[in-house]
Amino acid sequence: MILTATFTIMAALEAGLSTLMEYLSAHVLTCLVPAFFIAGAIAALLNKETVLKYFGADAPKWLCYSVAATSGTILAVCSCTILPMFAGIEKRGAGIGPATAFLFSGPAINLMAIILTARVLGLDLGIARALAAIGMAVVIGLIMASIFQKSDEKCRANSDLSSALQAEADPSGESRPKYITAFFLAVLVAILLTATSSALPLLPKAMTVVVLAAIAAWMMMKYYPPEERDSFLEETAWLAKKIFPLLVVGTFITGVIGYFIPAEMLRSYLGSSSILSCFIASVIGSLLYMPTLLEVPIVGTLFGYSSGITAAGPALSLLLAGPSLSLPSMIVIWRVIGAKKASVYISLVVIISTLVGMLYGAVVS
Repeated sequence: MILTATFTIMAALEAGLSTLMEYLSAHVLTCLVPAFFIAGAIAALLNKETVLKYFGADAPKWLCYSVAATSGTILAVCSCTILPMFAGIEKRGAGIGPATAFLFSGPAINLMAIILTARVLGLDLGIARALAAIGMAVVIGLIMASIFQKSDEKCRANSDLSSALQAEADPSGESRPKYITAFFLAVLVAILLTATSSALPLLPKAMTVVVLAAIAAWMMMKYYPPEERDSFLEETAWLAKKIFPLLVVGTFITGVIGYFIPAEMLRSYLGSSSILSCFIASVIGSLLYMPTLLEVPIVGTLFGYSSGITAAGPALSLLLAGPSLSLPSMIVIWRVIGAKKASVYISLVVIISTLVGMLYGAVVS
């Protein structure tokens, strides 16, 4: 009995370690490192007024939610890679509504994943995923904004005071053309997209990343004074220290949980589009880590949608909740925006994914 328990514990720990090593080898260099630099640039270099123009609590709703809900189409990122960028714009003064809309949409509707969903799992499911993800991003953001509006106002007041003091203390960069920072961010995003692309062979991909990194380094040295360069590196390091350890712990725990509750055991619960099946799918999706583009074979093969084991409703719920949440990302979100906001955000993703999946299942059945 003791030997059996010991073997089970060792096997679970080995599964957690295997999951962690797979995650580190596949995502640290290609996803997280570029994402941390992007987040550092947003926090240190991006003009506060630019962030507030598109993501601020006072920005026109049609503008900020349109940008936030569709921004994921150009970012091929997963639920963990979006976190440094979310932390960056949140720290820079973005409203909680647009920021959480961006947090959801980033991994939910990247263009490659939508196309792959339509090609592998069917055009109707691909279209449903795209429309539902955009709509969910807006709805989640609006609900978060309505609940936490007072908190936004308080944070904005503190942020305005901090920005005013910083502007007085550090007038650097005023003579720099406004488009420089936007172009610098575009280069960093291009590095992220290139590094995560599966369309390029390894050698051309590596060469492209090196060239883009050289351009970014040249721009940093030419256009930014030493104090801004130091601030950029400090913000990048601060975000990495804050987020990366939590991702490591959360990914390891996910692997351990996956050992005790393998996906194969849950297939029988996802055979209909009932509210219970869609809810189970949403909860599973919110806990599992689904790397970008891998959610399609996970839903199609592992959960058996392609073979008819999983119904259409739970499949859509998995595709909505899965890429946007994971146990590691929930831990980080909890840390970045606090327990109350994180709990509401996570609950909204699970509940709305459940309802959308059930509605879709009723329509197509």
